[in-house]
Amino acid sequence: MSYQFLSLEEHGATTVVTMNRPPVNAVSLTMYEEIRDLFGRFDEVLPGVKAVVLTSAVKHFCGGNELTEFLTLTEANAAGRMRLVRDAFAAIYDCPVPVVGAVRGAALGTGLAIAASCDVVVAGESARFGTPEVSVGVMGGAAHLARLIPQPIVRAMYFTADPWPAADLLGFGSVLRVVPDEAVLETALGLTGKMTRHSLAALRHAKEALNTIEFMDLKAGYEFEQRMTGRLAAEPDAKEAVAALRESRAPVYRDQLGRS
Repeated sequence: MSYQFLSLEEHGATTVVTMNRPPVNAVSLTMYEEIRDLFGRFDEVLPGVKAVVLTSAVKHFCGGNELTEFLTLTEANAAGRMRLVRDAFAAIYDCPVPVVGAVRGAALGTGLAIAASCDVVVAGESARFGTPEVSVGVMGGAAHLARLIPQPIVRAMYFTADPWPAADLLGFGSVLRVVPDEAVLETALGLTGKMTRHSLAALRHAKEALNTIEFMDLKAGYEFEQRMTGRLAAEPDAKEAVAALRESRAPVYRDQLGRS
């Protein structure tokens, strides 16, 4: 498939998806459709890929929604457009393999929601996150922001509409790491390199499990994980991984038990 605003590049078992709609990656309806279709049809578009890095070709990760399209928003077309936006974010979140956001510059509104829909975010020193919705008279983004930070900080950011530097959010776990801008992509690929050492089956089962249990209580979530273990046991890769781990740990166990 070809895209107007997205490009794909293979890095081993990882595919780098790069957003490119200058000057700031303001997301238009067409770009929302491309994001939805790429991640929503992942197995068709990127079969066998174990992880994704989502990044930007321009200075900013994503400056938000294309503002000119708000001017054509009507009561009649609002429902369909809002559904498209939700579907684009959900497609990233529901991608069957890990997605790492590699963020430089602004991630505002739609950009923040895209970043929050990733599994992990690696940020550059220039990265800043914000929800300017109140300042432009629209609503949205707070639910995604709440995936990244505690509720009092959500409210401070949302009511002020001020962007916060990634370094200020690091302590909340909003981003995994803050690195120099020129090291963002390399750092993200280093992270996915550690992920893709594992089998595709294990990664896909893990992604499904994590997405499913995110909003469950402990008992229900753990029961679901156990059921996933049963499903994964049917995969040949899983048995090979257990056998390899058992073999590699055998000398350690012998040493710990004082056996020769």
